[in-house]
Amino acid sequence: MKAHRSVLSVPGHVLKMHGKAAESPADVIMLDLEDSVPPEAKEAARRQVVQSLSAIDWQDKMVTVRINSLDTPFAYRDLVEIVEGAGEKIDAVVVSKVGDPGDIHCVDRILDGIELARGLDGTIGIEASIETAAGLAEVTAIARASRRLRTLVFGIADYSASVGARLVSLSGHGENEAEIYPGHRWHFALSRMIMAAKAAGLLAIDAPYGHFKDSEGLQRSTVMAGALGCDGKWAIHPSQLEIINQVFTPTAEDIRRAVTILEAAEAGARHHRGAVAVEGRMIDQATVRLARRLYDQACYLGLAPPVNRV
Repeated sequence: MKAHRSVLSVPGHVLKMHGKAAESPADVIMLDLEDSVPPEAKEAARRQVVQSLSAIDWQDKMVTVRINSLDTPFAYRDLVEIVEGAGEKIDAVVVSKVGDPGDIHCVDRILDGIELARGLDGTIGIEASIETAAGLAEVTAIARASRRLRTLVFGIADYSASVGARLVSLSGHGENEAEIYPGHRWHFALSRMIMAAKAAGLLAIDAPYGHFKDSEGLQRSTVMAGALGCDGKWAIHPSQLEIINQVFTPTAEDIRRAVTILEAAEAGARHHRGAVAVEGRMIDQATVRLARRLYDQACYLGLAPPVNRV
C-alpha cells in the first residue's frame, strides 16, 4: 500500500484549492464533501469534485473523497454521483462518522452496484472515520466489515462531542490538551482504534491538529501519534505537511537498524533459528515484521533499494 504519512483535506467546492493540493507534498489528497462544505453547497461540491478528479493531474498521489455520514440526506447522492462520474480516478471513499459495521456494508454494496454498472474494476477502497463513542465501541467489527477497507481514521472533534468531553480550544482538534489533562487525553480512544486497525491489517490515521500556525504543537501531536502506532495524520493546511511527512518518514538510522535486523533474521533462517541476537539483544519474528514494514516504506519513498528479504 502506498504511503499515507500525510492526508490533506480540501473542501470539495473550492476549485482553487484543488490544483494547489495536487502540487503539494501530501501523500493523499482528500476532497471533502462533509464538514467543510455548507449544506447549500453540497450539490455544487459534488459537481466540482467530479470535474476536478477528471481534469487535474494528481501525479502519483492517492486521491480520496470524503462523503457525508449515512444518517444525512447527502451520502447516497455523494456515492452515486462521484463514483459514477469519476470512479476510475478515486483510490478510496472516506465514510464519515461510522458507528456500526452496517455503515460499511451499505457503502460496500452500493460501490459493488456502481462498479458493475460502469464497468469499473472493483478496486475502490473504503476508509472508515471513527468519530463517535458508538463507532469506537464497534471498532473491531467495523475494521473487518469489508474487503475494501484500507484505513481507520480518528475524528477527534466529533468524538469529543459524542462523549461530552470539555472543549478547550477554538478548533476542538487537539490543542491545549495538556492544560486540563495530565498526559494524552485521547490515548485510550486512539490506541483502541489503532489496535483494531492493525489486527485487521489496516492503516491507522490520526486526526488533524486544528491550530495550523502552531508548529510546535503539531510536532508533539504527530510524534505522539507515531509512537502509538499511527501510520499518518490528516492535515487541514498545506503548511502542516512538512512536519507530518518528516515525522512519519524513516530516518537513515531507522533504515540502518531495520537492515541490520533483516540481515540477522536471514542468517538465522539459514541456520533454522527462530530468534537471533543483534547487538546483544534478542530479535524475534515480531521485531522482524516491524523491520520489514519500515524497510518497505523506505523503499516506496525511494530511501532504500528494494531487495528480497525475510
